[in-house]
Amino acid sequence: MVCGGFACSKNCLCALNLLYTLVSLLLIGIAAWGIGFGLISSLRVVGVVIAVGIFLFLIALVGLIGAVKHHQVLLFFYMIILLLVFIVQFSVSCACLALNEEQQGQLLEVGWNNTASARDDIQRNLNCCGFRSFNTNETCLAILGVWLTYRYRNQKDPRANPSAFL
Repeated sequence: MVCGGFACSKNCLCALNLLYTLVSLLLIGIAAWGIGFGLISSLRVVGVVIAVGIFLFLIALVGLIGAVKHHQVLLFFYMIILLLVFIVQFSVSCACLALNEEQQGQLLEVGWNNTASARDDIQRNLNCCGFRSFNTNETCLAILGVWLTYRYRNQKDPRANPSAFL
């Protein structure tokens, strides 16, 4: 059986839409998990992530139904929507590439100053104190290194000779 005909295209499109469905459910699940555990305090960000997940889920559902039933109208609208999504992504990518490093810094700083709740969460969780300055928490890594070394130091390699010294 040669891959490249109708059956192969149908199976590839179904697999792609199942992958889109999994990604959309992952987006929705991670956003809900972040709200549930109180990791994210900005409901606007979570709302956008959930909305993108729902949009992707609906688009994947349209594509999957269109591919399974070979429904021409659904496949046409699926193609048009994916084309529009591609154009938006391409435009955003071009705009991002057009910014130089100084403009990126200014844009990030404006966003940093406009999101008070997210900024406070980041500063509290990462122990930093501003947009341009930071404070790495080396003590936590040092304690982790000491603990792992202590645990590993007295262990014997099961593959080693048991009569050998330690």
